[in-house]
Amino acid sequence: MTDTAALVFIIDDDAQVRDSLANLCRSVNINVRIFASTGELANVQRPAVPCCIVLDVRFPGSVPSGLDFQRSIDGHGSPPIIFITGHGDIQMSVQAMKHGALEFLTKPVREQELLDAIRRGLELDRQRLDKAIRLASLRERFQSLSAREREIMTLVTQGHLNKQIAAAIGLSEVTVKVNRGRIMHKMRARTLAELVRMSDQLNDADDGARAVKGERGRGAP
Repeated sequence: MTDTAALVFIIDDDAQVRDSLANLCRSVNINVRIFASTGELANVQRPAVPCCIVLDVRFPGSVPSGLDFQRSIDGHGSPPIIFITGHGDIQMSVQAMKHGALEFLTKPVREQELLDAIRRGLELDRQRLDKAIRLASLRERFQSLSAREREIMTLVTQGHLNKQIAAAIGLSEVTVKVNRGRIMHKMRARTLAELVRMSDQLNDADDGARAVKGERGRGAP
């Protein structure tokens, strides 16, 4: 496994563990950054490459735990998390997996098991990044539409005919047809079915963003 365009964040308060895990990743050409606490990573800007986090569960003193940190970044765009712990229990693992942890491994971690988990995490994040890039391009095309074209696109993708759209918004059927052609061109849609899929993707992304915002507004249970 070689992935110099990816990055693994290792967070553990034990320097020996950090160095051991970092050396393991480097041995298969994976870039790593190491941190002694969750607070250190919280202030780091994430690069636009596939990432995953290898995270200890417990930290000494008042430092936020791995589970607290996981909940704080829970939602769309969060890197996959692989938990490691020397003090894990069933309740911890259930909480971690409930909030989307990729793995919950017990120290001493088996090297191949950890590398396999990292491989899955990086691939999942690569897919997320690819999807985000496609969605950003789709949003840019949608933003290029005029207000009238967006209105017509909404009606078109809801299944309304040209004459129905014309009657609904007070335009001639010819004008609606011309606008439909512009919409197809600007959105780079070859067929109506493709335009409908684009509309669904935009709506799903907006709904997901609102759901995440709502969950964060309510706070963790």
